Amino acid sequence: MSQKDEVREFLISRRAKVTPAMVGLPPGGPRRVPGLRRGEVAVLAGVSVEYYTKVERGDLRGVSDEVLGAIATALRLDAAEQTYLMNLARAANAGHRARAPRRQEQGIRPSLLHLVDSISEGAAVLANPRSEILATNPLARALYDPLFRSQGERPGYGRFIFLDPAARQFYPDWEMIADVNVASLRAVAGRHPFDPSITELVGELSTRSEEFRRRWARHDVRLHIEGLKRLDHPVVGLVELEYNVLDLRADEGADLTVYTAAPGSESEEKLRLLASWWASERAADDAASPASGSV
Repeated sequence: MSQKDEVREFLISRRAKVTPAMVGLPPGGPRRVPGLRRGEVAVLAGVSVEYYTKVERGDLRGVSDEVLGAIATALRLDAAEQTYLMNLARAANAGHRARAPRRQEQGIRPSLLHLVDSISEGAAVLANPRSEILATNPLARALYDPLFRSQGERPGYGRFIFLDPAARQFYPDWEMIADVNVASLRAVAGRHPFDPSITELVGELSTRSEEFRRRWARHDVRLHIEGLKRLDHPVVGLVELEYNVLDLRADEGADLTVYTAAPGSESEEKLRLLASWWASERAADDAASPASGSV
């Protein structure tokens, strides 16, 4: 989908979600489609119908932040949706540019690995913009063992959620997890509009998963920052974890997610059991490796 098409589909989908009653307007007779008419959005945003029509058709070149903010207010966009619209505008104002060369992913800084390993009470996951796991501390490696067993040493959340049937067992709230994953990926695509690896991931999941394709067509956007997540781990059973996502300014696009359990909870005890299980698994692997045997 071109940038213009993305802008058009996004704005139309947001307009369809806002009823006249939500913004204090009269119904205005029968409507062919749900939501506000273009003219109503234009009035609410303080621009002409012709100008808003130009914007909704995907032409964001030269549109000021003030006008975009007014349109966002008229459409009742939340913070994630408004940020996404601003990112689309920045991409449009960058002009027609050739597909960006594929970035060579740099190695993980040693100090960053030390930071991940130093987190002992929570499960720490370092991920790239495509939500592929780059590094973990031992507890997170144990927590996400099903993903590693499914995909190998660089598993991706999206591929596991939509392409591995085991994901529906691992995530008891699979529908919600799937919604969040797609909405978060769309937000990432808005921040990195010329990144071919993200485009390829969206294309792969769209081709291979009807569930992904249907959600992608909704144009929902979400900032993945914090929340609660339930996981049904094959070793310890159901755990409920709080998570917080930290942006790493020195590492473009990478983020660090830390999962913790409420103090004194059953999930906290299960995390301790999980850590103990993983330590025994590693010890067994070390004992079985050729280097540890007698010569």
